[in-house]
Amino acid sequence: MKLPVFPVEGGCQCRAARYQVTAPPLTVYACWCRDCQRASGTTHTMSMFVRREDVALVAGTLTAYEKAADSGRTVRMMACASCGTRLWNEPLSSPEILVIKPGTLDEMGWAKPVGNIWTDSAPAFAQIDPALVNFPGQPASRQPLFDAWQRAVAAG
Repeated sequence: MKLPVFPVEGGCQCRAARYQVTAPPLTVYACWCRDCQRASGTTHTMSMFVRREDVALVAGTLTAYEKAADSGRTVRMMACASCGTRLWNEPLSSPEILVIKPGTLDEMGWAKPVGNIWTDSAPAFAQIDPALVNFPGQPASRQPLFDAWQRAVAAG
């Protein structure tokens, strides 16, 4: 997997909120939990783990919504205050991490998922690649996803 030159940028639909990522992510994966299905209005979402210190809001204002996730953890959802586009999540159990929604990147073609979580919640028609790092529910650790990302980047 070939990474872009960092920094990269992204933002919301109305372009009021803009952010910059200054370093490569720790991993990218797909989540098939019911929370993500409801929040996205589709079958799953993608998640890109980044260090909080590697992300800067460069324009706009965000609004927060806290909710209990399927995992039982509390997650703060951060969205554009103008249009409501969700840009990232702040897992309160891991304050050093932000979970960016890769679809909000200006160019997301490089952010290919290396695994899937909550596959037991995927709809019957979903096609999940068994060669990826997959978990039926919430993984006890995301380290296998971090390791798979590193392997994919090294091979790229």
